[in-house]
Amino acid sequence: MTPLRLACSNTKDVKDSFCSGLGALQKSERMKIKVPDTRKISGSINIDESTKERYPNANRWDYAIEYDNETFFIEIHPATTNEIKTVLAKLEWIKLWLCNEAPAINAIKSGRRNPYHWVSTGVIAILPNSKYAKILAQAKLTPVKSWDYSKIPIEEKRRSD
Repeated sequence: MTPLRLACSNTKDVKDSFCSGLGALQKSERMKIKVPDTRKISGSINIDESTKERYPNANRWDYAIEYDNETFFIEIHPATTNEIKTVLAKLEWIKLWLCNEAPAINAIKSGRRNPYHWVSTGVIAILPNSKYAKILAQAKLTPVKSWDYSKIPIEEKRRSD
């Protein structure tokens, strides 16, 4: 049993939500996930779908993906300046949810790399040197066109969230 599968089984909100590989992602979104070895994607959960009944009005985060025994949280969302406030609210929601409702999943999030990622559904319409880009850089949530594990830097000493 993988760490994410075990953590899901111990988390009421997503108890039966674990899927093998990228099975939790919508088919059209799977192509946005790039990894050096697809065999190391052990599983995923659709957090948004699993928690929408309990938190219907919340800005819920989309997915958790386990790759090479590290768990990452992926939000696939339009990357425009109009959406920054929403995605930052989603980031705040996932961090609180992990601490308060999903401590078993929180315990297995990546500790060597940033665990939170925003993948754009289309064109990224946020200028690189704008005030918006600076806000997102401070939140460590700069949108990308695809989530590429090999491009996520290893952090010397990650701060805890």
